[in-house]
Amino acid sequence: MSGGAFELPPEERASSPYTGYTRAHWEAAADGLLAAAWRWASPAGARLDLPGPPSWSGVRSDGLEGYARTFLAAGFRIAGAGGGDPLGLLERYAEGLDAGTRSPGRDDAESWPPILGHHVRGQPMVESASVALGLRLTRPWLWDRLDSDVQDRAERWLRGALRHVPAPNNWYLFPYTVAGFLESVGRGDAETVRARERALELLERWYAGDGWYTDGDGRAFDHYNGWALHLYPLLDARLAGDEEESARHGARLRQHLESYALMFGGDGAPLYFGRSLTYRFAAGAAVGLGAVTGHTPLAPGASRRVVSGALRYFLERGAAGQDGLLSLGWHGPHASTLQTYSGPASPYWASKAFVALLAPAGHPLWTAEEEAAPSEGPDRVLSVPAAGLLVQSTRADGVVRLHNHGSDHVRPDEGESAADEDPHYARLAYSTVTGPTSAANPADNHLSVTVGGTRSARRRIRPLGSGHGDGWGWAASWHLPAFPAGAPATAPGLRVESVTVARGRDELRIHRVLGAPDGARAELTGWATGPGDGARSRLLGLYGWDAARAEDVRAPQGTAFTRWATVPRLTATLPGAPPSSTPTSSSGSAVTWGPAVLVALAALSAAPDAGAPVAAEEVVDRVEVTGDTVAVRWSDDGAWTRIAFGRGAVSVRHG
Repeated sequence: MSGGAFELPPEERASSPYTGYTRAHWEAAADGLLAAAWRWASPAGARLDLPGPPSWSGVRSDGLEGYARTFLAAGFRIAGAGGGDPLGLLERYAEGLDAGTRSPGRDDAESWPPILGHHVRGQPMVESASVALGLRLTRPWLWDRLDSDVQDRAERWLRGALRHVPAPNNWYLFPYTVAGFLESVGRGDAETVRARERALELLERWYAGDGWYTDGDGRAFDHYNGWALHLYPLLDARLAGDEEESARHGARLRQHLESYALMFGGDGAPLYFGRSLTYRFAAGAAVGLGAVTGHTPLAPGASRRVVSGALRYFLERGAAGQDGLLSLGWHGPHASTLQTYSGPASPYWASKAFVALLAPAGHPLWTAEEEAAPSEGPDRVLSVPAAGLLVQSTRADGVVRLHNHGSDHVRPDEGESAADEDPHYARLAYSTVTGPTSAANPADNHLSVTVGGTRSARRRIRPLGSGHGDGWGWAASWHLPAFPAGAPATAPGLRVESVTVARGRDELRIHRVLGAPDGARAELTGWATGPGDGARSRLLGLYGWDAARAEDVRAPQGTAFTRWATVPRLTATLPGAPPSSTPTSSSGSAVTWGPAVLVALAALSAAPDAGAPVAAEEVVDRVEVTGDTVAVRWSDDGAWTRIAFGRGAVSVRHG
């Protein structure tokens, strides 16, 4: 079977009935990706200068990135095979290490850039962790055979990570990882101890609970939990044989996987949510590490189903092109998926998924029969209170949806200008079959308030609670609508409170708008879908909207899943002054009115009946709004869901 430009073994459905992938497929995928990347190596192998536009760090840093990130894949591949090196890569990486560290910073074909602070083209600090991990994983076959002067030069270069300031997030785990390697080869000192202590101090500060870390101060919950914040400390503890630290970090990973393992669709796709999504199947790294270390709630067959499903999902959809290189994008190339720091070798952080290969051939991860992934079981709704997230999965189509009421990637010291809105965090919901529209197109899954002809953005998200029961769940948050700098209208006191209640494939979306000025309007959009992508979006107005059925607005720039999309949209005129008068304040500005309560029913489905029209009463047959309370009765069983807004809190009851 094909994996792009390289061949994979035939499917093996007896032990892998869901994916057909075995350990041999993982080895072949690693070998194919590595062989393709090494075709672009510098003469001495210190840089892999992959084709494509450079990142903001420059081509020399990008070349180091190619070396370091592929070295990580090679490290997992070779260590998992007990030193087996079918491509003869160890000698090449050793020669590259020698050449790259001879004169760091020199402008030639081989020299690596020095490691500086994050604010001075700091990308080499990121890559130092992959170099250190690669050396640690392959120590008996590479490091221990190097001449002492090469070892000394490598140490001098790596120590730059200990002596400069990381970015204020997961970057602190890069010097932590470098220090762990140096200590493992007898080169530790007070400097390495301090680097490790500082990282662990911050990691404790960033732990929010439920197995979730925020990526730095603030509320940034995304895939970095799995491929960085859990991976580095637990892998370090395992390699060091530190049982106490393994148990501590492992307990958190186990709890994390209780919710995170549900965030992979029945087709293998991880949620399209957060930054650095071009790392693709690295999203499965935490699941693989859990299986390798035993710190997982999943059976071995379920773990393999998830990680192999993610690998196969991307290889089958063109992530590795005909040249065998991972492209910058999601399925194939996709510019809106990227960040400014993305360069040609950035996608090779996908190498972290190959941590699964540290489980040897006889490990249950590879010998147990594949089992269904969590999203392939009964319909589920799961709240993650610490992160303010609500996960909703449906068995009929394998679609997983994430309702975001807690992750915004806004630093505590950062303002809330609409100019900084990030579609990968700002939307109300994300899924495994849809992506957000680009910033240049109408926003999907968004509640905006239009004041003076200007639409608002959602920036800082303040959670108001969440919970779940048997087959249903909810999450709530509030935000201050943000407007572009210099907008003609401002709206002091304007606030939006949002609640999502998920049940089956349906979503109640309730919004309360407070302090809207006279003449303001509200808009709510649903899921962005495109022709032929198999997913269908529904959005119906139940209360407060101008019409019951949404209009479709066009998003010609599409999403990561479709070249062209439409987005359903509801609109409403918010309560304003009575027709007989237009009161003003003493300053002459319009008096604000409200609150306004808006209730809608949304759904995203890829099931065979997804395209069938559905009337609101087929799902909800009654909506009652009394003051600060909204009550909704479901048509199928007559159950009521009651949402009560309070001062700084929301309560939801169902039954």
